[in-house]
Amino acid sequence: MGPTLVNARQLVDTAHALVGSGKGLLAMDESNGTCNKRFAAEDIAQTEPMRRAYRELLVTTPNLGSCISGAILYDETIRQSTASGVPFATVLTEAGIVPGIKVDIGAKALAGRAGETITRGLDGLRERLSDYAAMGARFAKWRAVIALGKGLPSRACLAANAEALAGYAALCQEAGLVPIVEPEVLMAGDHDLDRCRLVTEEALHAVFAALYEQGVLLEGLILKPNMILPGLDSRLQPSADVVAAATISTLQRVVPAAVAGIAFLSGGQSAELASERLNAMNVMGKAMATRVPWPLVFSFARAIQRPALHIWNGEGDNAARAQEALFHRANCNRAALRGDYSAAMEAG
Repeated sequence: MGPTLVNARQLVDTAHALVGSGKGLLAMDESNGTCNKRFAAEDIAQTEPMRRAYRELLVTTPNLGSCISGAILYDETIRQSTASGVPFATVLTEAGIVPGIKVDIGAKALAGRAGETITRGLDGLRERLSDYAAMGARFAKWRAVIALGKGLPSRACLAANAEALAGYAALCQEAGLVPIVEPEVLMAGDHDLDRCRLVTEEALHAVFAALYEQGVLLEGLILKPNMILPGLDSRLQPSADVVAAATISTLQRVVPAAVAGIAFLSGGQSAELASERLNAMNVMGKAMATRVPWPLVFSFARAIQRPALHIWNGEGDNAARAQEALFHRANCNRAALRGDYSAAMEAG
């Protein structure tokens, strides 16, 4: 049974605020382990106070709400506050940014399937969602990981992850939170663009079939897919226009028009390439005789944060310059939503 009528209106309104406002999402939901790895690469101390200081830098970036509609937080992050004691969720809300929360607990080995994973976290999720909503979260995110390789992915892997994504989405809507559904086909490997397209299409078919079975309200759901790209080790790296055409055509074949919007992940692309490809999709989508039925926005992590983290380097004196770099990347991606991004924006 789907969400109540009251919940349905709330879900649709929140989803529209996230993807229908000409802005995108900042994914700052890295687990402590992932955040620590990125700190280690920059020779920054891997401690809770340093993670808190970095996250404060992100959420207090001036004018961030002009480019960012929502921010995805991690469990530790949503419980943290600024140095003056204001909860991060409150800071975001006051800046016009909707707080969200990552609720999966990570990808674990799939039994009997070497090299494949299943994302866990459904146990106790109903109670956790209630707690997060009380902390100010209005949407959630769950990531499934689909690896490409010889004989991979298996149908068992696709089916298991689709069922988990659908179960999560149904629980979110029951709790009044918009689910972001993220089935990520990884860029690791030397596969070509067509291989990514075929697997992405198969994965999305499985996901939407499972969502239908669970009675999930598509108008109150956001899809967070990968772009259609060759593997990072592929010798053939196509133009942004080729990527845009492949991505849009794949989504048109699989994603129902009722879905509230599509917020692409960056998946390890460079900041500039992610912006260029997002821009090409929006230019192409608006020029088509039948325009794409969903907003095409961004939900980037490294492609927005990486320059800021490098500049900050754990030093408070660098915070203002780091925030300028963060805003610059967010602004470039907002321009891409209008089809106005160009390499000239990167000057300086």
